[in-house]
Amino acid sequence: MELLNTLYVTTPGSYLRLDNDTLRIEVEQETRLRVPLHHLQAVACFGHVNLSAPLMHRLAEAAIALVLLDEHGRFKARLEGPTSGNVLLRRAQHRLAADAAASLPVARAFVAGKLRNTRSVMQRAAREAKQPDDAANLTRAADDLAASLRAVPAAATLDALRGVEGEAARQYFARLGLVVRADLREPFAMDGRSRRPPRNRLNALLSFLYSMWMNDCRSALEAAGLDPQVGLLHALRPGRAALALDLMEEFRPIADRLALTLINRAQLGPEDFTLHDGGAVSLATAGRKAVLVAFQARKQEEISHPLLAQPMPLGLVPLVQARLLARVVRGDVDADGAAACYVPFLIK
Repeated sequence: MELLNTLYVTTPGSYLRLDNDTLRIEVEQETRLRVPLHHLQAVACFGHVNLSAPLMHRLAEAAIALVLLDEHGRFKARLEGPTSGNVLLRRAQHRLAADAAASLPVARAFVAGKLRNTRSVMQRAAREAKQPDDAANLTRAADDLAASLRAVPAAATLDALRGVEGEAARQYFARLGLVVRADLREPFAMDGRSRRPPRNRLNALLSFLYSMWMNDCRSALEAAGLDPQVGLLHALRPGRAALALDLMEEFRPIADRLALTLINRAQLGPEDFTLHDGGAVSLATAGRKAVLVAFQARKQEEISHPLLAQPMPLGLVPLVQARLLARVVRGDVDADGAAACYVPFLIK
């Protein structure tokens, strides 16, 4: 198995050009890096990065996705070659998405996976809390998430399911700041989720990591032959990769854990963020690089997939989950003759 390889370019003013089937990065006309194209599956550029036309053509020919993001990590555009994959699979996906009753069980699985994993974050934080009050509050958060999890099977419509997920997310983010070390809670204060733009450092970090997981989930769905735009949980909107958002739900708590680890271990400090006029907050250049290094290292860590019962790098899990989802879309049956169901990836 091959790990999804993505090159992240974060230095403002970088110039990317094609050099004998190698991607060359120049900064102020000096070569900083060369990467053979056959090592890459995607190139993600942050902010003001320049690219040559021959390189863009070659990336498209080699089926290497080019993703453009702003300096906050927010998606702007994606360039790729001709659509690949099985057209019959995509037709089946469109039919499933149009059938609310048939798609509801899969949407429930996405939400259940997210709630189960966010509850794991709260439970672990409660066990490791230094102060009794923090432990009690985090335990209550885990209990609230358990109640939301029990409500998922009873959600009879997508709107009801989205309501359960939204309320659980509100309660979770209201308490996530308690997982931050007590001496760092002032610079990394968080009172709920804010985005577009993030209004504090922790939200800015979470948004950046979510963008990274979003890119990997979208690439995984495309590799499995699915259409990232046609979701089963998230509503369809022009330009919105709804199915990638669906798949990413169970990976958000993994991003949360990494964000909290970077803060609590002082691998990121307040100085790694930029405060903008109007209240927006973003990662500074050095902060982005530190997060990307940690993100790539995390993806290379070996885990045991609970369903497949075999070790693999964490970075491969989105591809595995996308293939499991494709089985459901195709209408495959298990060994016992029952229809395949989607099983989300659960963290410990």
